[in-house]
Amino acid sequence: MSGLTLFGIATCDTCRKARRALEDAGQDVTFRDVRAEPLSAAEILRLEAQFGDRIVNRASTTWRNLPEAERARPTAELLGAHPTLMKRPVIARGEELFLGWGKDVQAALLA
Repeated sequence: MSGLTLFGIATCDTCRKARRALEDAGQDVTFRDVRAEPLSAAEILRLEAQFGDRIVNRASTTWRNLPEAERARPTAELLGAHPTLMKRPVIARGEELFLGWGKDVQAALLA
C-alpha cells in the first residue's frame, strides 16, 4: 500500500475521523499539522493550482474573524498568513491530492 500524507490540524474533528478511518483500513498515514509545520510557498501554490479558491475554508471561525481587506488577499497569501484557513483535510497519495473527507474521497481512498 502506498503511504498517505494527511494535512490538517490536530484539533480538527474531520481530520481525526479521516485519519482514524484510513489507519483502520490499513493505510500508512503520516499526519502533518499545518499549524505546527506550515505549508511551504510551493505547497500552497500546488494546492491552489489543484483546488482553486475551494482550498480556503470560508465557513471557519478564522475566516469569519478576518476583516474584509484581509479576505480580499490572494489565496496563496491568505494560506501563508493563516494556515488554519486551509479546508481540511488535504490528503496526498503520491502526486494525487484529495480535498475534504466527503464520500467521493472516502470511496477513492478506502476502496
